[in-house]
Amino acid sequence: MRTKIRTGLIGGLTAWFLATGSWFSGHAQDHPAGQTVLPFQTPASQTSDEQLALQYFQDREFEKAAEIYDRLYAAKPTSTYYFYYFYCLVENQDYDKAEKLIRTARKNDPDGLKYIVDQGYVYYRQGNEEKAHKTYDEALKKMQPVVQQVYELANAFLMRGEDGYAVKTYLKGREMFNTPTNFGFELASEYERTGDYTKMLDEYIGLLEINQTYLQTIEDRLQMFLANDPNNSKNEILRKYLLEKAQKDPERTYYSELLWWYSIQQKDFELALLQAKSLDRRLKEDGGRVFQLSKLCVSNENWDAALEGYQYLVSKGKDFPYYEDARRELLNTRYLKLVSGPSPSVKSLEELEKEFRKEMEFSGKAPGLVRNLAHIDAFYLNRTDEAVALLQGLVDKPDISLLDKAGIKIELADILLFTGQVWDASLLYQQVYQDFRNDEIGQQAKFRNARLSFYIGEFKWAKDQADILKAATTKLIANDAMALSLLISENTGDDSTFAGLRLYARGDLLDYRNQDDLAIRTLDSVFILFTDHPIFDDVLLKKAEIRMKQGLYAEADTLLGTLLANYRESILADKALMMRARLNEIQLNDRDRAMKYYEAVILDYPGSIYVVDARKKYRSLRGDQEAPQ
Repeated sequence: MRTKIRTGLIGGLTAWFLATGSWFSGHAQDHPAGQTVLPFQTPASQTSDEQLALQYFQDREFEKAAEIYDRLYAAKPTSTYYFYYFYCLVENQDYDKAEKLIRTARKNDPDGLKYIVDQGYVYYRQGNEEKAHKTYDEALKKMQPVVQQVYELANAFLMRGEDGYAVKTYLKGREMFNTPTNFGFELASEYERTGDYTKMLDEYIGLLEINQTYLQTIEDRLQMFLANDPNNSKNEILRKYLLEKAQKDPERTYYSELLWWYSIQQKDFELALLQAKSLDRRLKEDGGRVFQLSKLCVSNENWDAALEGYQYLVSKGKDFPYYEDARRELLNTRYLKLVSGPSPSVKSLEELEKEFRKEMEFSGKAPGLVRNLAHIDAFYLNRTDEAVALLQGLVDKPDISLLDKAGIKIELADILLFTGQVWDASLLYQQVYQDFRNDEIGQQAKFRNARLSFYIGEFKWAKDQADILKAATTKLIANDAMALSLLISENTGDDSTFAGLRLYARGDLLDYRNQDDLAIRTLDSVFILFTDHPIFDDVLLKKAEIRMKQGLYAEADTLLGTLLANYRESILADKALMMRARLNEIQLNDRDRAMKYYEAVILDYPGSIYVVDARKKYRSLRGDQEAPQ
């Protein structure tokens, strides 16, 4: 029983400190209001006694600490000294002195209900729970309809680990003030601490019913609530709760607002879009919420949800403010979906190219449309001259912004690299970097220039640039730069001629130019020329990526399996395992194997950047059961 009691006390103290900041309040009461007492104004003996007592307290030498706090409290009966002295006496089981201390404190503060709670706690520590509860009930009966007294009594119960009585205190305070949502945030916190999540959510919803300006605060609290959820149980409770509320009472838009917010946190974009469209209609919004969500879907490569969002905005008609932007983004998203898949057909590309030209006749040569149209022409339809002319015409226009011009230059440089005009491409990348040295687009141009140098065998310069970009502000660029730097550094040691790396770079460039079969043959020559080489794992991964691009998923899976079987210690192993898991989940539709590979990421590579995503995928495939730790 003693272990349980002591644990309750420490847990209660922790909760009390975090929830109320009462220890600091106690310090503030030690001196007259408005008067700041500096360290040199405190008597040296008192300061050293305080420090020594606190050190004993922290070392759990409560008898020694109690002797000093006894003197300190007798000289100056502050709430801080009382707190520490009482704690020490109880831990020493010196209950007579503890009760005497309580009586002394009550004389100085007869309205202080916290001392009644302390008396009850003494009974509890003595093993008399019935008497303890009667004393706690007495404190509750004495509570007056004074807000500060409600908080003080609730905090006293919290400090003694009596969460149930803290809840009773807030509920009685609510009844006294006859306001159904008084102390709503405090009760929500208590219900969360005790694991009664449905009541916690009821309190938050009650607060929203009277004041919807609380929405942001409640979302912030729920975000903290979801932050520590290893079993995904909190997420499931919140999801079901909000769905039930929204279905039962669809006219209360704050349910949809919360469900919209929650689904974005969980990257459940289908549900988010459903709520966004519902809110747009009910609140008669201008479509801005749906437009921003559609852009977020694109950045997360959820093409179908983005297309549905943009189509919804287009269907609202040309009188709505996002109509023209949505038309363009609808087409750009269709392009992204098509080129991100395996080997798009020439017919589908030609149809899309016609739609781009039709849209440009309707809305003008928007930079995004021009870039994507030029990419289709150059990389897929072998119309590089048309693509270059289209981009060059936009670069030469005087009324185009510098930022848009930079994007056009990068696309033009990509096409020049594609056609073999490497020096012209490098010059354009360098121009963009010089104009936007400290911006994301400038860092992107610098990385592409480093990759160009890698393609043509200038490995040292490429690595130097990649090393600089490892500190890039954009995570994606920084990760790509780190990967390029590691690729070069790990494969320029024993092979003094760099023959293996040169062949890999050549294969990589051929892959970039969509010459897939020639790229595969070039990469295979590495295995022919060398019986062993540190680049073998990189070659296998690159071949798997090419086969996936071609839609040859079974062959890609075999290549990844070979890599993992022979190079489990490779720095690419976790990436290869994650690729294999996704491949089996999505393309090969083998959920069991996908689960096995996600689990292997979690267990075999716990420090991997893919662990968080692997755990989410594992839980999803398992039906929200617990993932391995």
